[in-house]
Amino acid sequence: MADRFDLTRYVRDIPDFPKPGILFKDITPLLANPEAMRIAIDRIAESASKLSSIDAVAAAEARGFIFGAPVALALNVPFVPIRKPGKLPYDKISIEYDLEYGKDRLEVHADAVSEGQKILLIDDVLATGGTMKACADLVRSIGADVAGCAFLMELGFLEGAKRLHPDEVISIIRY
Repeated sequence: MADRFDLTRYVRDIPDFPKPGILFKDITPLLANPEAMRIAIDRIAESASKLSSIDAVAAAEARGFIFGAPVALALNVPFVPIRKPGKLPYDKISIEYDLEYGKDRLEVHADAVSEGQKILLIDDVLATGGTMKACADLVRSIGADVAGCAFLMELGFLEGAKRLHPDEVISIIRY
C-alpha cells in the first residue's frame, strides 16, 4: 500500500562525500525506481494540494526540475524553470545569493509568474535553505506570492526551514 511505502529505503548514504566528514544522502536509487519515484511525486503533490491555491510550480535547476515538473503536472498547473545565468533566452529577472563559499545567481523569465499568483517552490533537498530562499525572493520580486516550499528530503539538523520562515515547508523525508 502506497501510504506504507518507505521512501528512505531508496536513499543511500555515501560517507565522506563531497568531502571528509560529510554523510551524503544519495537519491539516485529513488530516481532509478519508478514506483518509488511515483510515490514521492504523489506525496509531494498531495501535501502541496492542502496549501492555499497554487497557480504554478517553480523549481531551480537542475535537481529541482526532477520533482518540480511532475508535481506541476499532478497539480495541473504551469511549471516555471528557475535557471542559472545565461540559460534563459527571453527577458529575465535575476537575484544574487550567498553560498557557503561565495555567491551564485538565479534567473527567471520576467513573464513567468504574475503579480498575486501563488507559487509552490520545489527542490530535491532542504539543507541550509539558501537556494530556496533565493527562489522565494526571486518570485516575490516579480510580485508573486509563495504558496509554500516543498522538498523530497529535509536535513533538519541544518535548520534550513528556519531560513524559509514564515513560508510553509513540506518535506516528504526528514533526517
